[in-house]
Amino acid sequence: MSAVMSNPLFREPLTIAGAAREIEFRDAVREAMCEEMRRDKRVYLLGEEVAQYDGAYKVSKGMLAEFGAARVVDTPISESGFSGMAIGSAMLGLRPIVEFMSWSFSLVAADPILNNAPKMLYMSGGQYGCPIVFRGNDGAGGQLGSTHSWSVEGLFSNVPGVKIVIPSNPADAKGLMKTAIRDDDPVFFLESERLLSMKGHVPEGEYLIPFGHAAIRRAGKDCTICSWGRPVHFCMEAAEILANEGIDCEVIDLRTIRPLDLPTVVASVRKTSAAVVVDQSWSFASPGSELAAQIHRHCFDDLDNFVHRVHSDDVPTPYAVALEQEYLPNVRKICEAVRSATYRA
Repeated sequence: MSAVMSNPLFREPLTIAGAAREIEFRDAVREAMCEEMRRDKRVYLLGEEVAQYDGAYKVSKGMLAEFGAARVVDTPISESGFSGMAIGSAMLGLRPIVEFMSWSFSLVAADPILNNAPKMLYMSGGQYGCPIVFRGNDGAGGQLGSTHSWSVEGLFSNVPGVKIVIPSNPADAKGLMKTAIRDDDPVFFLESERLLSMKGHVPEGEYLIPFGHAAIRRAGKDCTICSWGRPVHFCMEAAEILANEGIDCEVIDLRTIRPLDLPTVVASVRKTSAAVVVDQSWSFASPGSELAAQIHRHCFDDLDNFVHRVHSDDVPTPYAVALEQEYLPNVRKICEAVRSATYRA
């Protein structure tokens, strides 16, 4: 985790005045929620241990004291129950933020969050919207075992009506969270537990990052590497290693996978003529496979090789730390994929 928390290769996208301040990822998420709750009294937070305990990962630390029990609500251990309650309140005009202690636990709430929230506007003929944010920890990397390490974007991105946000750094976490809370559609906000302690430059004051706008973290001319969330940091490390071998990589952080910033990706691939997609989901029917298909469709005549993909291995997530690190997308796998895509293997 230390390589991610203090990665000197990571280049933040913001040039807003006042960005010299450094705070942790978890504090950036909290700051966004607090600012929006002060701005709009319809916004409230609910979930397991978010109030009295300050959140299982201390993301909601101090919020109960400021906003009170009516707006920072501890719930029973019943994801299906409190998700359904929050959706009902959103239909009636409130703007809830639902914390899942882990997105792995959202699987027991699949009916309300996948079968109700995304379809409500359509099924009601526009009478009821569902402005709601579901947020929490997603993905493996913390030795939590197979059942607590889901990268749910591989499942949930298939559902129309859902917006999926996966920030890779504190500045994006704040700007994207504020956008999510103000959005009139259901937003799934996926955070990595392994990034919560990461520090980064976060501007003070008001700023929002629009959905569907990727960030180019590193410019290059030989190969485009696309990713989102925690694996972006592995891509940056791999790019530095490959630079020493004479392979100049462009690294794109998509930030959101629904909506997808395809124009930025296409422009990059047309420049580099090679592409690698890095996705912590399993490979079959994943966001990475969709992105690869889109690149092939739009850049077929520009590519010198097929789009290479790096995913988590197609097995249940192992618990042992060495096996877990090998299971995930990692620097070695990314380097190998880039070398193959550029015929340098």
